[in-house]
Amino acid sequence: MHPAAPDRQRAPQTSDGVPGEIAPWVPVTQRGPESWTWTTLAGWQVAPGVSFERFDLSDARGPVRGHLLRIEYNTPGISLDYAGRPKIASTAPLLDTVLADQAIAGVNGDFFDIGDTGAPLGVGRDRQRKLLHGVASGWNCAFFIKRDGQPDIDFLYATGRIKQYPEIEIPTVNAPSVRQGGIGLYTDKWGELKRYQVTDGQKKDVRMLVVKNGVVTERYTKFPKSLPVRGKILIGRGEGAKQLRRLKKGTRLTIKARVDPRPQMAITGNVFLIRDGERKARDDREMHPRTAVGIDYDTGVIFLLVIDGRQSHSRGYTMVETATLMEYLGADEALNLDGGGSSTMVAQQPDGKVKVLNSPSDGRQRWVPNGLEVLYDPTATPPPVTPVPPPAP
Repeated sequence: MHPAAPDRQRAPQTSDGVPGEIAPWVPVTQRGPESWTWTTLAGWQVAPGVSFERFDLSDARGPVRGHLLRIEYNTPGISLDYAGRPKIASTAPLLDTVLADQAIAGVNGDFFDIGDTGAPLGVGRDRQRKLLHGVASGWNCAFFIKRDGQPDIDFLYATGRIKQYPEIEIPTVNAPSVRQGGIGLYTDKWGELKRYQVTDGQKKDVRMLVVKNGVVTERYTKFPKSLPVRGKILIGRGEGAKQLRRLKKGTRLTIKARVDPRPQMAITGNVFLIRDGERKARDDREMHPRTAVGIDYDTGVIFLLVIDGRQSHSRGYTMVETATLMEYLGADEALNLDGGGSSTMVAQQPDGKVKVLNSPSDGRQRWVPNGLEVLYDPTATPPPVTPVPPPAP
């Protein structure tokens, strides 16, 4: 049983923590779709089933520039995946990550531990590398592809487990920090652990166990200055450290991590904008650059949306405005991804080159840990059509 997870936004609304400009008050009748002036500036087909549109939209609050990818997700050869770095505790420009995967498009993804580990805050699963990182509670609003290949937006939960000690709970896997009183699991997908970084600087009442080939090989109460993760490492704080104390050198441990329910790929944001057709966004004050993903089940389309902000040509959007635009597009579900200076969209242009298509508010691409990418396999063939027998005479 997992604890209930909130579906409203948390503060701050972006990883960079920059306070958003407060939107001027105007009557509702002057800031809905009926009041919009929509101008399409550019558009093209990125690949079969994938199209891009750049647009300007203005209302009584001021101008906004948006960038939209429409993905017909049942198109043969089209798939979505987690775009990530070789090591979780690292960042890079989104364009570099997408190009490394030979993807045709993508947007930035999860909120992350900016300025410290660089690691994402929520749940991430890659089709090839499986579960990368996650938490049991607190950051569980996710976009994912289910086992049947269809997209969904719902809660996802990630945990670790020790087969020989099922009573020991592991609520974080490759997370930026181990929770006070808890235990965190780190795998070789993490990268390098640096002293007391993941214990938030706590040096007392902490413990580290190194597990290689299913056996505890090292135990630390004073952490090494730097330790590349090879095999698995368990780190406890407070009560969690006490639980790990009884696991001596030579103890055999079978440690597994899983995400529930089990998707093919997954990435999290901080809040549902729309869930089951109901708008969940509440904040209509702070304007920021935004990145969001939505699903229209009726038409079989996934929307990837980036709104420019903190610039003269585009004021940014509030949470409510982002949800309203997703509703206007037809989304039945929508999720808010990291925004602010992280908001970035890349896609293949008509000349075949993949480039940044929006105007990041930092004036350049921010280094981010992950993204949501679109891939296209031109060799894929549609599924065979089952012939329908003629009606009986």
